[in-house]
Amino acid sequence: MQQIVRQLAAEIKVTESQVRAAVELLDGGATVPFIARYRKEVTGGLDDVQLRELEARLVYLRELEDRRVAVLKSIDEQGKLTDALRAAIAAAPTKQELEDIYLPFKQKRRTKGQIAKEFGIEPLADKLLADPTLDPHAEAQAFCQPATTLDDGKPGPDFSTTSAVLDGVRDILSERWAEDAVLVQSLREWLWAEGLLRSKKVEGKNESDPEVAKFRDYFEYDEPIGRVPSHRALAVFRGRALEILEAKLVLPVEPEPGQPSIAEGKIALHLGWSHQGRKSDDLLRKCVAWTWRVKLSLSTERDLFSRLREEAEKVAIKVFADNLRDLLLAAPAGPRAVMGLDPGIRTGVKVAVVDRTGKLVETATVYPHEPRRDWDGSLATLGRLCMKHGVQLIAIGNGTASRETDKLAAELIKLMQKQAVDQAGKALPAIEKIVVSEAGASVYSASEYASQEMPDVDVSLRGAASIARRLQDPLAELVKIEPKSIGVGQYQHDVNQSELARTLDAVVEDCVNSVGVDLNTASAPLLARVSGLSGSVAKAVVRWREQHGAFRNRKQLMEVSGLGAKTFEQAAGFLRIRDGDNPLDMTGVHPETYPVVEQIMEKTGKPVAELMGRAEMLKTLKPELFANEKFGVITVRDILGELEKPGRDPRPDFKVARFNEGVEDIADLKEGMVLEGTVSNVAQFGAFVDLGVHQDGLVHVSQLSHKFVNDAREVVKTGDIVKVKVLEVDAARKRISLSMKLDAAPARRDGPRDNRFEGAGRGYAPPRRAAEPAQPSAMASAFAKLQQGKR
Repeated sequence: MQQIVRQLAAEIKVTESQVRAAVELLDGGATVPFIARYRKEVTGGLDDVQLRELEARLVYLRELEDRRVAVLKSIDEQGKLTDALRAAIAAAPTKQELEDIYLPFKQKRRTKGQIAKEFGIEPLADKLLADPTLDPHAEAQAFCQPATTLDDGKPGPDFSTTSAVLDGVRDILSERWAEDAVLVQSLREWLWAEGLLRSKKVEGKNESDPEVAKFRDYFEYDEPIGRVPSHRALAVFRGRALEILEAKLVLPVEPEPGQPSIAEGKIALHLGWSHQGRKSDDLLRKCVAWTWRVKLSLSTERDLFSRLREEAEKVAIKVFADNLRDLLLAAPAGPRAVMGLDPGIRTGVKVAVVDRTGKLVETATVYPHEPRRDWDGSLATLGRLCMKHGVQLIAIGNGTASRETDKLAAELIKLMQKQAVDQAGKALPAIEKIVVSEAGASVYSASEYASQEMPDVDVSLRGAASIARRLQDPLAELVKIEPKSIGVGQYQHDVNQSELARTLDAVVEDCVNSVGVDLNTASAPLLARVSGLSGSVAKAVVRWREQHGAFRNRKQLMEVSGLGAKTFEQAAGFLRIRDGDNPLDMTGVHPETYPVVEQIMEKTGKPVAELMGRAEMLKTLKPELFANEKFGVITVRDILGELEKPGRDPRPDFKVARFNEGVEDIADLKEGMVLEGTVSNVAQFGAFVDLGVHQDGLVHVSQLSHKFVNDAREVVKTGDIVKVKVLEVDAARKRISLSMKLDAAPARRDGPRDNRFEGAGRGYAPPRRAAEPAQPSAMASAFAKLQQGKR
């Protein structure tokens, strides 16, 4: 365990004592949010990002250690464990390198090399390798033996000729060299640095087929494998899985026909052998070639493709996680009555009104579009609902007929304002309309929880209610949906699903606990994301609330069935009670530190209610005065910070993007237009912006800023409201090129360098490809990534 602690400390760049403390807490059942927030002194201030990395690496290193023990035991039982081998196994830093060392000792099916050894040919192989001046055929004569027959009468191994014996020599040497861990690792690293990933269209595939055409950028493509960006790697692997593309690893320089390859030269160099015209050199050259072409080329390609996929998946999962975090922590509209509109054409627009608490109060379906075109009737129905329930916001799903429905809402708002002026002589408080992502709404509608929450409501109407609620509080509503269904990532179906789920669950947990949860209004799915609370305990909390009414204080949590002292410790600080018995229960101050607050009250002579929000007074207090052996200065500082801004919400203020009138379809867009939109997705190569025309536009990374941008997330995040200029519109391919560089670039003293001709990453090198027609813009391939990634 000490070795694991030492390695984790080096990787995360913290002290061993910090790692040891964090590991003990994690092993003791503490959650990452709890440790990050309430055990800063114990861990020396490790934050949630460091703790998540530590947690993931701890699992990997423990699995590696378990495998190391199993490998040592297996080799020892074979009687082949030497001190040098033991040291090599102990030093193996990864699972792959450990398996490389174990390969010669792994139990496997009987190979040609093993059969040759059984027939006594290995001494000849060793002899010819040690002295290539010997004549191989002459030496092989002594090893010839009669052909054999198996028990079932079929021919067995045949070493009756010198050629067959020398084939046995080839099999023995090539298998031996292919299991040389040092050689295998050196070839792998060399090819990772210099080998090429090459793809081409499968013979016979029709380029005009839309499914095939999506991969046009990869019909004649190669790029150094170690520098292939995540999105390109996953695109190639998807094309290969669909049998549209062929993909292979190729050497940086292809050998001339009949000549040895660079890989064969590296094997020979490792062995210390070279062709000097000696009698056995032709045989040994054949053995070297066999080692690469038959034994190592395919396995190395497989290993490097696995490595490329693994690294590409890490990037894709991180992008998904970052976008999900931004979406979950998007600004909440707060406690306002909201009308949710789930657009549809033939099936009508589904309408759901929720009150300021999120309770569904009324539903309807209107048919303003084809084929009924009941525009006036729809306005009348929506107007009645708005007046009846005091609607302040209208949330419109961004699916089919979204733009047309947005136009309906705009007319509704104008009509209601006109009627108010005509009837009362003054305008109503303005109703705002917002187009929101409806990703995952259909998944929620058909879920078991939705049927429990709205048992008597049609499935199609539940989606409208979800759209309304996600405007009030995106976090509280989106936790009811499986994270993968929210749709803010690329290639989500191509990556490791268990790792994706683990990462996204961690993001949801971190977001929920960073905001805090209202104990008396939170749903069971939201409570289940609170530190320490399982799904069953969350349901027990809701049942207690239904039976006894609202919680008055945090202590009452201990009355909940299945919620013990350990769970209380992990969860209590993240659960908020408004208007309860103790004002501290609405803050992030943990109940275990209430005695510290009592000391502060005694020192200041003021009750807690008068302390909360009094930033100027609290800033005069010295944390050192209230620190003790159990709760140090760091904890006291956090307590004072909570008292300054009790129950503060870390999410930004609510804003609304306003779409331009008259822009409803991609055909309405013109070059040079400046529009406002909402960032719907962010990848390293750029950001996608919803302009309300049913097709997101792309702001390529080169168009995000006048300064160099390595990753689009440095400038924007999902949910941001941005102004963009239309650069290009390709209606046929549904591609919109946008720019956030609305003004002229500032002058630079060191030259005119900007992003114009730079790639999305610092290590990027343009792919080498066959000549092809010029593309209309540098952004064309990025659009292809989006189309492939959304599938």
